[in-house]
Amino acid sequence: MSGLLLEIPQEVTDALRLPPAEQDRELRIELAVALYQRGALSAGKARKLAAMTRWEFEHLLGQRRIARHYQQDDLREDIEYGKGDQ
Repeated sequence: MSGLLLEIPQEVTDALRLPPAEQDRELRIELAVALYQRGALSAGKARKLAAMTRWEFEHLLGQRRIARHYQQDDLREDIEYGKGDQ
């Protein structure tokens, strides 16, 4: 699987007020939410980046009062889900 490797300077990770075991997950979630909010990622792709279920991601967006962007990709994903073609 190919992807993007994001290097974060040690001084930044040391400054994070998060336990080391939670840093990767929290940074992925924050990046996913920020990119979704900007419209750079669909909800489906953002939730995959965040490693969350659709419902977990929707709940997080609701907690943060982030407006939903429902795109054609989201509709296509909903249709596939409804068919059972996950």
